[in-house]
Amino acid sequence: MVTHIVLPAGFGYVLAALISAVWVIVWQIIVVNGHRERAGIKHPQHYAEKAEVSVSREAYKFNCAQRAHQGTLEQMPSIIVITLISALRHPNLAAIACGAWTVSRVLYTIGYTSEAPEKRNTYGGLLGLLSFLTLLLSSTYTASQLVK
Repeated sequence: MVTHIVLPAGFGYVLAALISAVWVIVWQIIVVNGHRERAGIKHPQHYAEKAEVSVSREAYKFNCAQRAHQGTLEQMPSIIVITLISALRHPNLAAIACGAWTVSRVLYTIGYTSEAPEKRNTYGGLLGLLSFLTLLLSSTYTASQLVK
């Protein structure tokens, strides 16, 4: 018995948006490793210790880069799920919102690793929040429509 899955028109854009998020994670790994090298933090140490940060701006920036990367990883499972659920009925909206979330993570990382990491949310924070809420509401609506 063969089962066919029919994907809505525009679903390819959703996949492209999700893959772009994975590419952002790869880019963040490169950013983290660059800061790790400049700070002299060896693997498997995840973060610079307080003593290292107190004497090295590079150690501080490494921690910021690592935290930006970790934050993206923490959000990624939810983003995948709510993007795919939203895409079942609203693929264009899901692709745009996921793409916007991805851009927000780039801006967030740039802000976090800048000379003023407290500005991390001014660099894409609102965009990330709006993108996430769009996907969450859209996926909730899609799921409620499929339950009926």
